[in-house]
Order: sequence, then structure tokens, then C-alpha cells
Amino acid sequence: MNATLINVAYLVASVLFIFGLKGLTHPRTAVRGNTHGALAMLIAIVATLLDQRIISFEIILAGVVVGSLIGALLATKIEMTDMPQLVAIFNGFGGGASVLVAGAALMESQLSAGTPSHTFTVSTGVSGLIGAVTFCGSLIAFAKLQELLSGSPVLFPGQQAINLLLSLACLGAIGWIVVDPGSMQPYWVLAAAAALLGILAVIPIGGADMPVVIAFLNSCSGLAAAATGFVLENTILIIAGSLVGASGLILTQIMCKAMNRSLLNVFIGGVGSTTAAVGAGDEIYEGKVKSTSADEVAMLFDTARRVVVVPGYGMAVAQAQHAVRDMANLLEARGIEVAYAIHPVAGRMPGHMNVLLAEAEVPYEQLLEMDHVNPTFEQTDVALVIGANDVVNPLARVDDGGPIAGMPILDVDKARTVVIIKRSLSPGFAGIANPLFAADNALMFFGSAKEAILDLVTAIKDN
Repeated sequence: MNATLINVAYLVASVLFIFGLKGLTHPRTAVRGNTHGALAMLIAIVATLLDQRIISFEIILAGVVVGSLIGALLATKIEMTDMPQLVAIFNGFGGGASVLVAGAALMESQLSAGTPSHTFTVSTGVSGLIGAVTFCGSLIAFAKLQELLSGSPVLFPGQQAINLLLSLACLGAIGWIVVDPGSMQPYWVLAAAAALLGILAVIPIGGADMPVVIAFLNSCSGLAAAATGFVLENTILIIAGSLVGASGLILTQIMCKAMNRSLLNVFIGGVGSTTAAVGAGDEIYEGKVKSTSADEVAMLFDTARRVVVVPGYGMAVAQAQHAVRDMANLLEARGIEVAYAIHPVAGRMPGHMNVLLAEAEVPYEQLLEMDHVNPTFEQTDVALVIGANDVVNPLARVDDGGPIAGMPILDVDKARTVVIIKRSLSPGFAGIANPLFAADNALMFFGSAKEAILDLVTAIKDN
């Protein structure tokens, strides 16, 4: 295939990638954006395969078959509630691919007679560094989200010093690659040090910060791909990787802003490392927590004009989104206004609640972001909190030294009545008690989110 035609195909793919990202900025256009992105990737792959530099179509075909089977299996078997884990592992695959491709390119250069350029060697080192960090960091994130590892931070003395030494070792290994491009030893040293750095960088991060971690690792996978594009001198890989890297960094910044924390603080802060003592929780809750039932909540709805549903990870785990939608339909049929308050870091990945509610066919216009919905809570009759904890914890406003200090929260405590559906009074990812549960205007509806909502549906119908 003519080089000009390949570049034109890459240009078309690049434009489609940009339109795809634009579409992904809103739930209503997300499907179209995803389609544009998939089409762009198809064009890029076909153009690359038609490049005369491709040697073995058999191996490529085998890879396509195996990859397609794995992808199809994941797409059909993974539940929507497990999407954070899937995104985490996909980020890892992207980083791992960059490590392998950059290493293969370095091996190939050693078989040629010429001396590789500094651009090639530096790009190879950067690709190996970011790729290995992303791969191992994503595996740890996956393990935490899947509860194969504890969601609590793992801390030990001298941890940050070790991470600093590993970072310096990685930079030294990149310099070694530049000085001695004829040896594979420095590359494997780099990959090993970067892999260990990725593990030690994510292990101290608690579950409360996983949305930020996932967004950042997504950005890293894109940056690794862009670096690999420089290694291979592939334009579309540079462009696509840069787009993913930039969009991931923007999303990371949004997540950090939503938590009122810096990215550096996320990686060194160890949120969740200090859990609230049981006694502290007892002092807050003892004699103040009021439990309720489905029938009592249904009676509250009888006099309500506005209800705001606040979804959290508990709703995701229980897969209660469809039951929530059925409940909302009943309330709306009675003339009650229903809205959904979406906190940017609710759940375990950016947009987690939006995805689940969209799957349940909740109208997009009812999904209200934090800044939009907070001023309306004072005019809300019932705020129904479903499995959310840290994102509605008033301690964020008053506890200057706590793990969620200063984090913007949903102001559900300002509603006339707050009903919290939760299995128990156990703390959220941040590991601290929640005074909301003992507030004068709060009622605890203990139980699984799905079972509780189904009981509410029955009670509403009976009223």
C-alpha cells in the first residue's frame, strides 16, 4: 500500500478518534462516540496491516483470533458492576503490550548494522518504564477492586524512599539503554525496576482513591502507547496514545478536584490507612440511630413532592439499578419529581453510577452532577441514599485532619428527611464513621440495596 494512502488512512482514523472522545463526554452520545473510536481503530489496524513492512500475517491473524475470543468472552461474561476491574485490567494490558513491543523493537535494532538514534533509544526506555509501571500498578488495582487484596492501604517504613530509589534506578537504566543500545540487559533491568515501582506505588492507595488511580493508569497506558509510537515511527499510535494520555490526565484532574486533593497526595497519602476506632463510631451512633421500614418510607413518599436518589457502590454490588428505576417509575406516576445525585467519585471508577443507571434506562436529564444538585437539597423532601457513604459524610466539612477532609460531598443532610439504605453502620472506603447516620433527620433502612428497594416497590404499590 502506498505510503500516502496509509497516512491518509491514519489521518481519517485520527479525526474519528477525536470525534469519539467528544462523543464520550456525554451519556447521550457515548454509544456513538464509542462506535467512532472502534471504527478509527479498525481503519488504523487495516492500514497498518497493508503496510509492506508487515512480515507475518499468520502470526497477526492468530493474535486477532485469540484476542477477539478473549474480548468477546469478557464482554459477555463481565457484569456491569465489575466494570472497574475490567477497565483496570485493560489498562494493564495496554501497558504490558507497550513493554513487549518496545523490547521487540530494541531486539530488532540490534540485528541491524546501523546504530539506533537517541530518539529511538529514549523512546524505548520511556515506553518500557511507563508500560511496566502501568501493567503492574493496574494488576494491583484490579486485585484490590476484586478483593483479592485488601482495599486498605499497605504501608511500611521507608516506602517512599524505596519508591524514590526505584525511580532513580529506572532513569539510570534508560541512560544505560542510550549508552549501550546493543545489549538487552539494561532494558530488562528497567522493566523489572519499573514493575516493582508500579506495585509499590499502588499498594499504599486505599479503596477510596481507586477512581483516581484508574483514571491515572488509563492515562499512563496512553502515554506508553505514544512512546511506543515513536519507537516504531507509527503516526497513528503516537496520536491515539497522546489522545488517551491527555484525556486520562484531564479525567484524573477532575477526580482529584472532586476529592479536593492533589494527585501527589493520592499516591503518598495512604487514604484509609487510619480507620475510625469502634469506640468513636459508638460515640457517634449510640442512642441516636433510628431504623425504619419499607412501609414507613412509603408513607414518607406519600407526602413528598421531590425525591433525590443518591446511588453508591452498595447499589452496584447489589445490582439494584433496575429495581431503583422501577421504584422511580412508581413515584413519577404519582406526580413526584425524581432526580439522581451523582458524585464524581461514587463507586470505584469515574462514571460508575452513570453507566449503571444508563443501563437501567434512567433518563439522562435526571442524572444531576454534584454542583447542580447540591443547591436543591434544601427543597428536597426525601433524599434516598443507596449504599453511598464517604460521598455523603458531613465530616468532610468539619474534620480538618481526616482522610476525606475538604472533599466536596453531596449535601444530603440538608434534605427534610434522609433515608439511608445500608447493610450496617460499617464505614466506607475511607474507614471513618459517618455522623449522617445519627442525624435528627436521618433514618436507617438496614438491608441489601436490591432487597430493600424491592420491598419499597411493594410497599408503594400497597399504599
